[in-house]
Amino acid sequence: MKRMTDGTVLNNGVTIPWLGFGTWKATGEQVLESVTTALAAGYRSIDTAAIYGNEAEVGQAIKSSGVPREELFVTTKLWNEHQGYDSTLRAFEESRKKLGLDVIDLYLIHWPGTNKYKDTWKAFERLYEEGSVRAIGVSNFQIRHLEDLLQNSSVVPVINQVELHPRLVQKELHDFCLKHRIQLEAWSPLMQGQLTQEPVIAAIASKYGKSSAQVILRWDIQKGIVTIPKSVTAERIRENADIFDFELTAEEIAQIDGLNQDKRVGPDPDQFVF
Repeated sequence: MKRMTDGTVLNNGVTIPWLGFGTWKATGEQVLESVTTALAAGYRSIDTAAIYGNEAEVGQAIKSSGVPREELFVTTKLWNEHQGYDSTLRAFEESRKKLGLDVIDLYLIHWPGTNKYKDTWKAFERLYEEGSVRAIGVSNFQIRHLEDLLQNSSVVPVINQVELHPRLVQKELHDFCLKHRIQLEAWSPLMQGQLTQEPVIAAIASKYGKSSAQVILRWDIQKGIVTIPKSVTAERIRENADIFDFELTAEEIAQIDGLNQDKRVGPDPDQFVF
């Protein structure tokens, strides 16, 4: 983890960068400019989703960047209303068309919901077997969802992308994913900016001459968690990438772990049902 291009090998042999760029709530010209800035700053992993309404702009920025396709890792996600076998296949084709890509690197089930994700996963397995996607995974799955899926599938998800930050450490879920070789990935790693003044983090940041955001992102990757911070500000996009020239101690990682309150800023997957 010395460079932005460094990554981790997923359980199917595909490599994903430790640091990616999130695009939630960014649309139109704003997302086009921010993805362009991120790619110019060295990011090679871009995360989007059907529900974000920005797949076309993400695809446009990728195409215009001049970065070779083989250097990029593009993730998108299936939205809830499209879960189910046939509807998943149709939704995937729509996402692929908007992104302008023949192959998507990672396709995720956005939320587990209640009872459709197993049929959805069968469609995911088909897309993977056909080579339309390089890897398939899930998002916002709890242990019980993962256990159910593992008992009813032939392909183990490569990733579980969940809300994770110092106020929501998710240790039990992380341990489960490690046991089953499912890579944990953090969305909202900065808790939507709520941790910038946290004294423990601020003190560590001061020691290294870094921002609180940089310390949190470094904490993620040193814990073996892929992370995808989101910003539409060019300076912060570049700042978030500048985390490969320092290293937290085991004691500092433990201090940040100790900030956990099991507090969410997004929906609880057990209560967000459909």
